[in-house]
Amino acid sequence: MSISTGSVRSVFFPYCMQKLDDGSWVFLNRYYKPVGFHTPEYQAYEELQSKVSMKLKGIGQATLAKLSYDGKPSNKVYLYNDGCSPTSSPEAMESYLKKLKILLSLQRG
Repeated sequence: MSISTGSVRSVFFPYCMQKLDDGSWVFLNRYYKPVGFHTPEYQAYEELQSKVSMKLKGIGQATLAKLSYDGKPSNKVYLYNDGCSPTSSPEAMESYLKKLKILLSLQRG
């Protein structure tokens, strides 16, 4: 898929979140770029760390499991399965919106 054909969801909404070495998290869009980045160029998260990541309070294993599409907490959490985007069905959208609600309740650490 060409990045020029992406939807608002694929650029401006999180597909996954990745924990960096310093314990901060970066939220990535469908193109594995920090949310809002709309470029085909490689982005090294560590080089952009102070601009695109943050440490989070309350992001323990239970919260990560709730956020993960497969219920498995890890250092890279996918909010939805590659084959089931939030726009594929009302149930998929409801699941994604529940995860966004959890994310919106988190505080900066």
